[in-house]
Amino acid sequence: MGTAGRWGGPVARAPRGRAGAPAARVVLGVAFIAHGYQKLAVFGLAGATEAFRGMGVPAPELTAPAISVIELVGGIALVLDAFTGIAGVVLALEMLVAALLIHVPAGIYIENGGWELVGALGAGALLVAAFGAGRFSVDSVLRGRRGARSAAAAERPAAEREPVSA
Repeated sequence: MGTAGRWGGPVARAPRGRAGAPAARVVLGVAFIAHGYQKLAVFGLAGATEAFRGMGVPAPELTAPAISVIELVGGIALVLDAFTGIAGVVLALEMLVAALLIHVPAGIYIENGGWELVGALGAGALLVAAFGAGRFSVDSVLRGRRGARSAAAAERPAAEREPVSA
C-alpha cells in the first residue's frame, strides 16, 4: 500500500535523504554568495572591515576580506557542486568561528544578534561536506576524468608503466 501511487501505480522514490539535497545545496550556496557579495560590493571592504572591528573580530583588515571571499567563492562552489567537500568544511568552520566570537553571547535568536543563522548555515555546509557532491556535478566530472586516467594506466602492460619509486 505504501508503494502504490494515487491511481494504483508504483511511486518513484528517490534514495532516502538525497532527493532534496541539490535544491538545499543551491539555496545554501546562494545564501553564502549573498553574504560574501554584501561584504564586498554593498558594504565595501572598508565598511566590512569597520563592522568586523566594531564586533571585536581579531585582525579585521585581514579577516574581513578573507571572510568575504570565502563566502562568495564557497557559495559559488556549492551552487556548482564543485570542490564540495573543501567548500563545505571551510564554510562550516567559518560559521563556527563567527558563532563563537560574535553570536553565542547574544543567545540563539537572530533578532538579538544570536547564533541561529550562522548555526543553520554552518550545519548545512557541514552536511554538504559530509554527503559530498551529487551525481551530476563538477566534482563527479573531475572524478570521472581522474578515474578514466587511472583506469587507462592500469590497463597498460606492466612494461610500459612508469616505475614506482619507494
